[in-house]
Amino acid sequence: MVTVEGLSKIYNIAVKDSGLVGTLKHFWQRQYRAIAAVKDISFEIASGEMVGFLGPNGAGKTTTLKMLTGLIHPSSGNVRVAGHIPFRRDTDFLQKITLVMGQKQQLIWDLPALDSLRMNAAVYGISDKIFKYRLGELTEMLSLEDKLTQPMRKLSLGERMKAELLAALLHQPQVLFLDEPTLGLDVNAQASVREFLREYNQRYQATILLTSHYMADITALCKRVLLIHQGGLIYDGSLEGLHNNFAPYREVRVELAQQIGNHESLQKYGKILNIDGQSVCFLVPREDLTKVVSQILSELEILDLSVNEPAIEEVIGQVFRAGSVDHQ
Repeated sequence: MVTVEGLSKIYNIAVKDSGLVGTLKHFWQRQYRAIAAVKDISFEIASGEMVGFLGPNGAGKTTTLKMLTGLIHPSSGNVRVAGHIPFRRDTDFLQKITLVMGQKQQLIWDLPALDSLRMNAAVYGISDKIFKYRLGELTEMLSLEDKLTQPMRKLSLGERMKAELLAALLHQPQVLFLDEPTLGLDVNAQASVREFLREYNQRYQATILLTSHYMADITALCKRVLLIHQGGLIYDGSLEGLHNNFAPYREVRVELAQQIGNHESLQKYGKILNIDGQSVCFLVPREDLTKVVSQILSELEILDLSVNEPAIEEVIGQVFRAGSVDHQ
């Protein structure tokens, strides 16, 4: 459904020195500096797949989404979305996609959402019969009953985001590009939007590319992630694979039956992260985990033992700091 080959976007930014001389020079002999926002990225997304698109601020996520939706022209590379070249902005292409940006709104602030939705239906040529059916279906899925007749400014942030999603999906697009759709929402509203996106994906087999700074969105919805760093794609694979690739250790936390005496005697089980009273936390290589846990159970008198993976936020943070999944 989405094919990207060698996609790049380079901006030429004017450079100006300070002071009067710099201003005059900038006016008469302007100089530019090339900045690569996206660098030679390639990936494919199958029909019906839901993929997370992650990266720190300024990594190139939004620029990539804008190229995939045809809002900006790539500097080089090839892109096809639903069989179309996005920057041509064909009518048939626009009928098949949608872009939702959490920090932008399309519904008119002082009007009831229903009025804006009717205008959207007219723009997309949706008949009254189909409009009423889709409106009822999406309203029920989003739990927006009795909210669409109120002015947008009267709705809560979570309700406004749901109304924006409804507007973006009214024409039933095949491909959804979602840029921070849960930005600023409280925990309950985030969970509600995530549940809706999961249900929509399953019901319509829609293809979804999702960016979010809330890892709960990604872990709940996406089995596969793309990581972009400084404009380049540094990982394309499963969340599980990312854990295995960049988190070769597990945390083993043990609560002993008695106070810990000789700390040095515990070092044979793994690197000691911390000791708190009768509890000790070890860092154990993944390949040694079974052996070490068996050794602890047979040699120590324990009350409790737990094994934990590092949080995915920590793993991805390490990847971005290293700039590569191969860096250990």
